[in-house]
Amino acid sequence: MSEHEQPLEFDVVVVGAGPVGENAADRAHKAGLTVAIVEKHLVGGECSFYACSPSKALLRPVHATRASQRVQGSEGAHLDPKGVLARRDAWINHLDDSGQVGWLDHVGITLLRGEGRLTGELALEVDGRAVRARKAVVLATGTAPTVPPIPGLQGARPWTNREATTSRRIPKRLAVLGGGVVACELAQVYAALGSTVTIIEQAPGLLGRHEEFAGTAVKEALERDGVDVRVDTAAESVSRLGPSGEVTVHLEGGAKVVADELLVAVGRTPATKDLGVEAVGGKLTDAGYVAVNARMEVEGAGGDTPWLYAVGDVNGIALLTHMGKYQARACGDLIGARAAGREPDADRTTPWADDLGAPQVVFTDPEVAAAGLTEAEARERGLRIRVVDLPMDSAAGSGLQAEGYQGQARIVVDEDAGVLVGATFVGQDVAELVHAGTVAIVGKVPLTTLWHAVPSYPTMSEIWLRLLEEYGL
Repeated sequence: MSEHEQPLEFDVVVVGAGPVGENAADRAHKAGLTVAIVEKHLVGGECSFYACSPSKALLRPVHATRASQRVQGSEGAHLDPKGVLARRDAWINHLDDSGQVGWLDHVGITLLRGEGRLTGELALEVDGRAVRARKAVVLATGTAPTVPPIPGLQGARPWTNREATTSRRIPKRLAVLGGGVVACELAQVYAALGSTVTIIEQAPGLLGRHEEFAGTAVKEALERDGVDVRVDTAAESVSRLGPSGEVTVHLEGGAKVVADELLVAVGRTPATKDLGVEAVGGKLTDAGYVAVNARMEVEGAGGDTPWLYAVGDVNGIALLTHMGKYQARACGDLIGARAAGREPDADRTTPWADDLGAPQVVFTDPEVAAAGLTEAEARERGLRIRVVDLPMDSAAGSGLQAEGYQGQARIVVDEDAGVLVGATFVGQDVAELVHAGTVAIVGKVPLTTLWHAVPSYPTMSEIWLRLLEEYGL
């Protein structure tokens, strides 16, 4: 910027235009503030183009096909790989963000294309151009795929979720490094589309952050799909033949896996490099996330009044798009209230549904839907709990969904408080069951009250009644 060029000024500047940044910008703008949003890649972010939307668009035809094959009287659908990829392309708009850019234009939020970096209090640079915020700066830069320091891995040009969710080619052989949500979902997609898939996971089971029975069910399903699942297995090195030749993963003990592509799905790394957080006094956690307090204010950022906030994956509280959007809505409302000189409504501007209230769905077949704490997590917190388990076919509605329905439900009850602290469902179409658990957990609904919430018959939601009856109500 030349010495005579004035900085661009807005009331609020949001760095990162994924769903989280969009929500923060929208809420602040609705409060009457001028807002700019900074994005160096695609407006809509990782979730819209490389993660949630494309992966679920790929998985849904697999689910629908199998569901039809499990109902007597249905001839059963057949998967069309070309159609599956075409559906995915439509959902990500062929990696064209003009629709999201049009929304920003329509609502009056200014888009600044480029890489944003904090330079001082309420001050940034976007590709060298000075930008100032009068009221607040919100960081919503999310995370990037982690590529671990395994010898040869980086040079082997592995896939991350970005390549795997947007590939127009189905590799004959696919190796998957990791055993979490992304690994399991995309392994199942590519197996269904015709790839020979091998999962390499160094932990003793899949989906390690969920109840053990959930990981076991998904492992068994993947193996039925023909996936070679190798747990308790670590990769020692990786090599690739030529620019596009086969990839070899060398395992501990001397074994190896040879594939045409290697997907690395071992976690996420916070996108804080060159963001300038520490340069303005802000703190990062040991894992590199932006440290925030209960109101998403960045710890250590100076000034007379709070001005720097971090929402979504970049703060590391709950790496889920829906939880980041929730934080962003609260943050935008807080900024709007403070800008208007009002005392913020604590119930609206302080996110408190953190890990205890965070729901998650793993969109494999079977689905895993969970809210709150696992049994192990509840015990680690010192809670006096009771665990209730039932097969999903305890609800008559499950048999209507599929012949010979297979699945399991679990609730974790805080015996001292008389409320739920966790719920997990495994089976076909269980994703829609989990929100009732989220409401019960976040609302701290007493089980004696929950018993009066009568489920419709004959639906799968009747499993809630059966669980409460098994508990003794």
